Amino acid sequence: MAEKNKKKKNSTARTAAKRMILGGGTMTEEQEAVLTPMQMVFRSFVHDKVAMAGVLCFLFIFLCCVIVPFFMPIDMYYQDVTQANVAPGFGMLKVPSGLQGSAKQIAIGSTFSVGIDEEGNVYEWGRFPTNKLKKLPTDMGKITQISAGLDHVVALNEDGEVVTWGNDRMGLSAIPMEVRMGEKIVEVYAGYQFSLALAEDGTLYNWGNSYLVDMKFPEGVQGNIAKFDANTDIVMVMTKDGRVAALTGKSNAYTAIPEEIQGHVVDIAVSDESVAAVTDDGMVYTWGNNIKKSQNLPEEILGHVTAIEGGRYHYVVTLDDGSIQAWGDDAFGQARVPSVSVPVKTIVAGYYGSYAIDENDKVYSWGLDGYLMGTDDFGRDIFRRLLKGGRMTMTVGAIAVIISTLIGVIVGGVSGYKGGRIDNILMRLTEIVSSLPFLPFAIILSAIIGNSISETQRIIMIMVILGLLSWPGIARLVRGSVLAEREQEFVTAAKALGVKEWGIIFRHILPNVITVIIVNATLDFATCMLTESSLSFIGFGVAEPNATWGNMLNSARSATVIESYWWRWAFPALVLAISTISINCIGDGLRDAIDPKSKER
Repeated sequence: MAEKNKKKKNSTARTAAKRMILGGGTMTEEQEAVLTPMQMVFRSFVHDKVAMAGVLCFLFIFLCCVIVPFFMPIDMYYQDVTQANVAPGFGMLKVPSGLQGSAKQIAIGSTFSVGIDEEGNVYEWGRFPTNKLKKLPTDMGKITQISAGLDHVVALNEDGEVVTWGNDRMGLSAIPMEVRMGEKIVEVYAGYQFSLALAEDGTLYNWGNSYLVDMKFPEGVQGNIAKFDANTDIVMVMTKDGRVAALTGKSNAYTAIPEEIQGHVVDIAVSDESVAAVTDDGMVYTWGNNIKKSQNLPEEILGHVTAIEGGRYHYVVTLDDGSIQAWGDDAFGQARVPSVSVPVKTIVAGYYGSYAIDENDKVYSWGLDGYLMGTDDFGRDIFRRLLKGGRMTMTVGAIAVIISTLIGVIVGGVSGYKGGRIDNILMRLTEIVSSLPFLPFAIILSAIIGNSISETQRIIMIMVILGLLSWPGIARLVRGSVLAEREQEFVTAAKALGVKEWGIIFRHILPNVITVIIVNATLDFATCMLTESSLSFIGFGVAEPNATWGNMLNSARSATVIESYWWRWAFPALVLAISTISINCIGDGLRDAIDPKSKER
């Protein structure tokens, strides 16, 4: 029995020792003596909850900024005013439940969609660029056709009457008398600041911004139009005899119509940079500008196409077997069509989204459904720019810290070890550099040579200036630590063995003060990030279109943005604050772990 109790006590003691080593209990002085100084620092740092929270927060932001852009690339020169100031959130393509199973037609606007069911009821969903879009006219009647533009809607009721609502600038609400009182209207179109209506006799009418699209009808076209489509530059029509014409008096990329299709066209579609036509043999022809692969036709569709629709930079087609295909720009998934089991009877494409209605009136949607953090005044995705800006801000801060740390370690190490005249000279130099006003100096330098160098050279200049003017603090810290270490016995022993002075400084003394350098560099990293953001915020740092957290905040300085578009300043400010606070928490945790007595001060 005594032997059994002894084994049990030994087992309990081993378990307790394991717990202590793994951090599960309080270690004795003997157990602490077994750990190396670095292990003690690491243990103390890991048990600092605030410091570990800072590590996790900063690592999360850092990894997002480094990894996510590979999966969500961004074109820094991209701009699209049709997507300007869109609020955060999704649901642009979320079709109302009342329209599922009864959808007759859907139209896509800039950031919203409209649709009608078999009974002529109107539905709206998405992100509305103006509240006027939500105010439906009360006396519309039964709507049979509908079209959505940038920020207005045009509809046609069963009596052939045209109804419009939404933004009424540029005369968008001033429907011409010919449209109201003339021949019956059979098709309507809401475009970018203008509207079109096609009468039963083949006559096309337009109103709104007449300066945007100056329509010139070639001979024999007006009164012979069967279908039309348009973008911000041109109106293209298909005549009743299967010919295609551009309604312009100037020669351009849109007027280069393939001659072999004339007389055989059954459908047309227009994207922002090109035109596509379907012929009676199921072939597709495109012309114009091949922007974002909008003219790269899939070979398998040729000879099988029955209908076509065009978005901003993509096309969607229906094939003779009822399936659908898409190609062109795929930045928001516009070219990735969903799996459809039932043959499709209607397709819709516009801006960056698409819909398909099958024979059971079920609606499928794909493309741009919204923005996680909204967009800025140029229509750029704030989330993607935030990630790109984070990489830039962190890179500038990190390289500036590396430069300042190298200079500070060299100057402080030599000054502290050599002493005397060299120490006096180096410390006076340190005082001169630290007395230079950083922000005025950087602003003056940026103003003098900023416009004469490239953007890459400007970024390098900012990093170098930050590094060259930020080293005095760490130099003084290293000097003080070296002054204390140079009197130790191991330095005397190294001198006795004939070790050179540079070897004593950088191989023997500095490793003993490296933890202090790491703490200071960590805190300086946050300071450099804030300084770069400050420079960019006041317009003397990294310039547009390159993104940093500072210049993102710079574009959100106006009272209108602060009041109405909170997401443009809230997200950059929040992520910058979290990053710098996290880094400071890490630095404080390292300092407390290296010097436990600092907690008592």
